[in-house]
Amino acid sequence: MDLGTVQESGVGERLRGAFRRYPTGVAVITALGPDGPVGLTASSVASVSVDPPAVSFSVMGTRSARVLLDAPSLVVHLLGVRHLGVAREFAHSGGDRFTPEQGWSTLPSGEPVLPGAVAALRAAPLHRVPVGESTLVIASVLEVFHGPDDRPLIHHARKFVTSTPTEGF
Repeated sequence: MDLGTVQESGVGERLRGAFRRYPTGVAVITALGPDGPVGLTASSVASVSVDPPAVSFSVMGTRSARVLLDAPSLVVHLLGVRHLGVAREFAHSGGDRFTPEQGWSTLPSGEPVLPGAVAALRAAPLHRVPVGESTLVIASVLEVFHGPDDRPLIHHARKFVTSTPTEGF
């Protein structure tokens, strides 16, 4: 492996390139904003703690992200391949969002929820940490909804890909 010499001015681009090589799961994060539901696709979701239950994710300064950051609660949807189209639509501004064909519903607490997602985590932000152009959010998980099993949906090298799990280790 040739790590080369990392120069300070190129570290950000090299970091971006490194994480393009690192596969992650795909999630759509939604909330109810003052003008209706908002959402975005995220590949930065991570489990932080089981006791107390908490997750983290980061967002950049898009309009949807700003509404999510101001929301008192949100829903993190962990997606499988059946929701590839949803992931694509929520990954860019102007995408078709919250359409009847996508299967959205509303929780009693008001947030939009995708009942067919592998899992949906209703959460309340605990900490919002600005880091450069992004904001790291740590959220307390209030409720967990399990949906039907599905094959993994993965984000890798700037593309959505699917995978068939292998047997054990």
